[in-house]
Amino acid sequence: MKTSEEILSIAKRTIFTESQAISNLSSQIDHDFAKAVQIIYKSKGRVIVTGIGKSAIIAGKITATLNSTGTPAIFMHAADAIHGDLGIIRSEDILICISKSGNTPEIKVLVPLIKNMGNTIIGMVSETGSYLAQKADLVLKAHVEKEACPNNLAPTSSTTAQMVIGDALAVCLLECRGFSEKDFAKFHPGGQLGKKLYMRVGDFYLEGKLPKVRMDDTIKKVILEISSKRLGATAVLDEKGELTGIITDGDLRRMIEKHVSLENLTARQIMSPNPKTIDYNALAVDAFERMKQNNITQLLVLKNCRYIGIIHIHDILKEGIV
Repeated sequence: MKTSEEILSIAKRTIFTESQAISNLSSQIDHDFAKAVQIIYKSKGRVIVTGIGKSAIIAGKITATLNSTGTPAIFMHAADAIHGDLGIIRSEDILICISKSGNTPEIKVLVPLIKNMGNTIIGMVSETGSYLAQKADLVLKAHVEKEACPNNLAPTSSTTAQMVIGDALAVCLLECRGFSEKDFAKFHPGGQLGKKLYMRVGDFYLEGKLPKVRMDDTIKKVILEISSKRLGATAVLDEKGELTGIITDGDLRRMIEKHVSLENLTARQIMSPNPKTIDYNALAVDAFERMKQNNITQLLVLKNCRYIGIIHIHDILKEGIV
C-alpha cells in the first residue's frame, strides 16, 4: 500500500500531466477547426458523434454538450454503427469521429461506409498520420505526448484532450448562434440551474393573498391584516390605491418600543416609505439577490406598476433555486 504522501504525489502528477496536455491544445487549433465550426453552424442536419472504447464515452459527453447549447446532436457507437445504427444518419448530417489512434478496426470499417453515403466526416485524433486523419474531410487535432497512466496505456490525458476540444467546439457554436440564457433555460428546465433561469416572481407570489391597508387605518387593522395573510408584512396604499409604503413585523416591534400609547397611531405613522419592489416578470433569483442585498425577507410585487402581492424569501429557498 502506498503512503499518504506517495498517493498525493501520484494525484498531483496526474493532474499536472493532464493540464500540460490541455495547455498544448491551443497550438493545435487551426483552420480545420474553424471550418468545422462553420460547416456545423451552416448545416441543416444534425451532428452525429461516434467513437469506440473510452472515446465513445467522450463522444456521449460531447453529444450532450452540443444538444444543451443549441446544436442538435446524436451519439452513435462505432461498433453498433455497422450493425444497423447507420440508419440514424441522414444525408444532411455531419459526422464527428473520435479516436486517439485513428487506426482501430471499427473506425477503418466505418469511415468508408460514411464516405460512400456522402456525409462530411470530421476526425478528432491524436495521431495525425493515422487512417482517420487521412480519410476525414477535416481534422480536429487532439495530440497528447503521453497519458497520465505510468504505463502510457490507459486513456487519461487523451480523453481529457478530446473532451476539451469538444467543449471548445460547442462554445464556438454557442457564440456563433448568439445562444442566450433564455435559450439555455429552454433546454435545462430541471434542477437548480433550470429554476434559476426560468422561474419568475409570478410563479411564487400567492395570488389572492394581497395584504394591504390604507394610510389612515388603525394599528389594530394593520396587525390583523399582517396576521391573517401570514406573509410578515402588508402594503400601505393611498386613497387612489397607489403604493406608498410597507409595514413589516419588524416595524410593529419597533413601534411598541417607541410609543407608549398605540391607541391613536395609524399606518401612515409607522410605515416605511418607498418600499422595495420587484416586477411580476422578473427572475426569482433576482428577487432573492435584491432581498439579500437589502437584508430584507420580502418584496412587494408589481404588475404594470400596480401592487399585486408579496414574494417571500422562504418561498424561493423552499423551491431550491439558491
